[in-house]
Amino acid sequence: MDEKIQKLIYDMLQAILRIEDFIGEERVFLSYAADIMLQQAVERNLEIIGEAMSQDLKLSPSFQVSNARRIVDARNKIIHGYDEIEPENIWSIVINHLPKLKNELTDLLQA
Repeated sequence: MDEKIQKLIYDMLQAILRIEDFIGEERVFLSYAADIMLQQAVERNLEIIGEAMSQDLKLSPSFQVSNARRIVDARNKIIHGYDEIEPENIWSIVINHLPKLKNELTDLLQA
């Protein structure tokens, strides 16, 4: 695997780990929704994931991660549609999609 791609995968994994650390093991939506600093920290790390995914796709268009294009689209929405972002939507990404992405990225690094 190309070193640049490997670094981008590592960056995405680090961002996922930071998000997991930020939201804690309890994963309580009401705590997340009530904490603007937490929301912005999570959103920033989702931006990092989306940007790294975008760069990976440019370097290797056949990059094999589920929903890669949707991850980039989510990043663009957070950055360019910041005024339309709802905490429920970000929470859904974190709870429903990041665990699968984390597993896929871990598998890619171990391959």
